[in-house]
Amino acid sequence: MKVIGLTGGIGSGKSTIARLLTKLGAKVIDTDKIGHEILNTDSEAVKGILASFGQQILNTDGSVNRKELGKIVFADGKALSRLNCIVHPLIYRLVKKKLLQYKKRGAAVVVIDAPLLIETNWVSMVDVVWVVIANEASIIKRLQKTGLSRDEAISRIRYQLNEDERVKQADVVIKNDYSLDELKLKVGELWQNINLTH
Repeated sequence: MKVIGLTGGIGSGKSTIARLLTKLGAKVIDTDKIGHEILNTDSEAVKGILASFGQQILNTDGSVNRKELGKIVFADGKALSRLNCIVHPLIYRLVKKKLLQYKKRGAAVVVIDAPLLIETNWVSMVDVVWVVIANEASIIKRLQKTGLSRDEAISRIRYQLNEDERVKQADVVIKNDYSLDELKLKVGELWQNINLTH
């Protein structure tokens, strides 16, 4: 089983590439999705978050208000670190479990879609690291389409690992300032290479 670590900054287009890889036959483990599930279902995580951030980050139904939590942690690096310390070990456990399940099922290619693959030192879980990059103007435009203001988008970009640091760790760099058709071609070529070397 070949394990690809797919990473990149917010708004770089990782999710689009993950979707293209799914269509080509890869099994994708989305760590953001796991993080969201943990906030909805894992009482250990919710207890830790409440202890650290207080009741104001809860919705009326008792679930974590991710938008409210996002406002807090992306305005304060220490708050973001506290949140990561609570949720990352839980996400790591679930990713390892899913990898094992895919291995047992005989999956050929598994992609771990993880924005913080490098920062969390999860590189040891993967065979190759694919880093997605894009210019800042494209990223801000994409983030504004999701409802963030320009200032919020810039703030989130600033709280990330420097792009050059990610690229240093990359086996493959995908520059995503292309059209979707060009991106499909690029991902298709990379997929062919995986199959040739697998």
